[in-house]
Amino acid sequence: MVQNTSLVYPLNDGRSIPAIGLGTWQSKPNEVRDAVTYALEHGYRHIDTALNYGNEKEVGEGIRQSGVPREKIWVTTKLDNTWHKRVAEGFQKSLTNLDIDYIDLFLIHFPCSTDPEDSTKHLPDWDFVKTWQEMQKLLDTGKAKSIGVSNFQIRHLEKLLSDPSCKVVPAVNQIELHPSNPSPKLLQFCKSKGIHCTAYSCLGGTSGSPINNSGPLMEEPAIVELAKDKSKTPQQIGLMWGLQRGTSIIPKSVTPSRIDQNFALDGWSLTTEEMDSISAIKSRFKVVQDGWMPIRVFLGDDG
Repeated sequence: MVQNTSLVYPLNDGRSIPAIGLGTWQSKPNEVRDAVTYALEHGYRHIDTALNYGNEKEVGEGIRQSGVPREKIWVTTKLDNTWHKRVAEGFQKSLTNLDIDYIDLFLIHFPCSTDPEDSTKHLPDWDFVKTWQEMQKLLDTGKAKSIGVSNFQIRHLEKLLSDPSCKVVPAVNQIELHPSNPSPKLLQFCKSKGIHCTAYSCLGGTSGSPINNSGPLMEEPAIVELAKDKSKTPQQIGLMWGLQRGTSIIPKSVTPSRIDQNFALDGWSLTTEEMDSISAIKSRFKVVQDGWMPIRVFLGDDG
């Protein structure tokens, strides 16, 4: 039986990412610090944040407050859209906010180079291929241990990987993945290129739903019935589905009991039939949309 809470996934750069992490998107001020501390004190070793979330400083405080040695913690953060032309500066800003010496995984948050002077415009002379050129340079500093992307679709990855300037294949693509947004084509494409996928919004909670990420997906009969049969929570069933697809997961919560439950995935698994029953869920929706950006980034080529 796989011991999931100690499970790591190998990356194409020789490093390994913890399978289960704590997501911090939309976590409220002051709650984030304590949630990070609690999670680390209770076994988590991966914390995910982003400059865009506005909580890197508190995340850093939570890391230090936990007392867990820095070298035992995997920290992921992301370059915001308006910083694409200033990658080194954006990276340093995150380092300063977090108050740490290095970042384990630094991602391009979206394939969108937004004009910092006008958020309704995309920079006419810059795109994510140029951003990646600058991202690659961070590896030479030793302060970014791994680099990757987030919210990249197949067409984005094809463009990036085919460009002569791409010398480093992204280690990770962090994307929205849950039974109502399974993205099998994108997942398979990434696998074929040696790119690991991390699943965010992995329980399908909508942006307006409670921070514990209990959205309509957790009320699907297939998940609810399995949870009863296995004496698990619906959230645990959803998370195990993600793990058994080979993706790392970063469920978000600030509630200690839910943080514990989301990590209690040792010693059990879903059968092939149970996995298939969840994968057969027909509802389809996305939590994260792209209408707030100057260009479309979700191109519909992931399914």
